[in-house]
Amino acid sequence: MDFPIQDAASVRPGEVFAGAAARRLRGAFARLRVSVAAGMRLGDPIAVALLAVLGLSAYFLLFPGVDLAVSATFHQAGEGFALAREPILKGLRKSSTWVLAGLLISAFTILILRRWLSRPGAIGRIGPGLGRNCAFLLVGLAVGPGLVVNTVLKNGWGRARPVQTDLFGGEAAFSGVWRISDACRDNCSFVSGEASSATWMVCAVLLMTPARWRVATVSVACVYAVALSLNRVAFGGHYLSDVLLSWAITALVLAALHRVMAAAPTPGRRPLPALKRRVSGIVVA
Repeated sequence: MDFPIQDAASVRPGEVFAGAAARRLRGAFARLRVSVAAGMRLGDPIAVALLAVLGLSAYFLLFPGVDLAVSATFHQAGEGFALAREPILKGLRKSSTWVLAGLLISAFTILILRRWLSRPGAIGRIGPGLGRNCAFLLVGLAVGPGLVVNTVLKNGWGRARPVQTDLFGGEAAFSGVWRISDACRDNCSFVSGEASSATWMVCAVLLMTPARWRVATVSVACVYAVALSLNRVAFGGHYLSDVLLSWAITALVLAALHRVMAAAPTPGRRPLPALKRRVSGIVVA
């Protein structure tokens, strides 16, 4: 019996695209399944970030006065939050836009170069690990600081900023962490968007820097991230809990995404036990 052979020209582009999308989706679910199956240890980045979120939440729920005491140290009667008018600190805040843009451009450039250098006959090579890390960073910025922090939390919880509360010259009432309020409509205090972006910046430096420079560059990135984040507390734009919980929540989102996207490659590449060992921690190279 003769079987009809489908001409390549008769294959519709939509069918090709749908097939490729289906394969990618199946691969993503397979990586998720392996990641979940690998479980967590106490030192796992996901476990550490989750414990930080729970611990910080419990602390500030039990002791809400800590937020008020810290903000009060930067507030002066009749002058408000005077440090918000300091040119150097205002310049520090503005610098984050350029640093973030530079890291984004770097991640995009690495992905483009990796694609270019993967052609036959190309000179040079960028490893697949770095490529996966850069793809993860782009998705992580959109999901962590973009979706979870700036869209869901800042627009959904309604916590007034310190400068907006009646304790510091505003009109709104103070509300503690995780307490939904109508004191603010959008772009509210809980949690800090800039602290979330600063956490992503540290992660980007960690994953894109060569191993021999990593200690120095990550140390500088951490100092910059802390200064950038606490600057918002000094400005009266956020409470201390907004900053600390933003670090922890963003770290949790990024750690979970990294496990699925970068630390757990396609299951068919290696046996399941090896995959479980690989996804038990963050791979940076």
